[in-house]
Amino acid sequence: MTKELTTLSPFAEDVLNGLHTENKHLPSKYFYDAKGDELFQRIMHLNEYYLTRKELEIFQTHKEAILKAINGTETFRIIELGAGDGLKTKVLLKHFMEAKVDFTYTPVDISGNVLEILEGNLKDEIPGLKIESYEGDYFDALAEIAESPEKDIVFFLGSNVGNFTEKEAVAFLSKLQNFLKKGDLLFMGVDLKKDPSIILNAYNDSEGVTREFNLNLLDRINDELDANFNRNQFLHYPYYNPHTGECRSYLISKIDQVVEMMDEEIHFNAWEAIFMEISKKYDHKQLAHLAEASGFDFKQEFLDSESWFADVLWEK
Repeated sequence: MTKELTTLSPFAEDVLNGLHTENKHLPSKYFYDAKGDELFQRIMHLNEYYLTRKELEIFQTHKEAILKAINGTETFRIIELGAGDGLKTKVLLKHFMEAKVDFTYTPVDISGNVLEILEGNLKDEIPGLKIESYEGDYFDALAEIAESPEKDIVFFLGSNVGNFTEKEAVAFLSKLQNFLKKGDLLFMGVDLKKDPSIILNAYNDSEGVTREFNLNLLDRINDELDANFNRNQFLHYPYYNPHTGECRSYLISKIDQVVEMMDEEIHFNAWEAIFMEISKKYDHKQLAHLAEASGFDFKQEFLDSESWFADVLWEK
């Protein structure tokens, strides 16, 4: 007997809805269980995955200018959406502490496992740092946090904005700025358009870690939703469109097959795809449009030495 969707967890409901559509898809936010977190840490250290390396370079090179740009002499709160392991952010946090500015760091992440590890590491590595973690949805966190009297600076790093289409990015950022006060800031990492082969290799690495990262979501569905996906019957397939700047990842069924999940059957035709994730790249003209369309004023931009990546500072 089919379960009513109203009785399902959000994870189960999203998965079933996504797999019952004509163009099958799975929400990328569910990549991040404990194993997914571990795999993404490996991805960030791959040679082909330049994004982490380039943003880290920006922070190391421009940390003084970044502090000056966010008016670091004021009391402020950093709200980091999707904090992860804090590898790059630590560079700025340490510098801000050394500069003796008064601030609180609030990492927000859907993964409690990630936040627990991050908070423990930060207490060891940056003694005296004021940290208030929040596990859950970004907008739930902002609703609770952003009414505080101090200046808020939202960090949205790692080109996470690239996980949206441009239309979705405008909607997301417009909603985000509605939680901010006039004068609050958004500090956002954005991957820029470049040689298409460099971009594609970042999502199709030679070690197959990104492939494993995608297939791990099928394993998670098997474990948590009583499904019987055979990962060996799916092909990891990313491609990059230089016109749109979108790198899209798919899992493609190699055969005609039926997957059982929670008393339901999901049919796959041979070579039918599940859309997994988008990683959109921007040029400077598109970034200017994105800021204007979502209610922000451009304040400053910081680039790595090859201009592959940008961290932009926008003001409400």
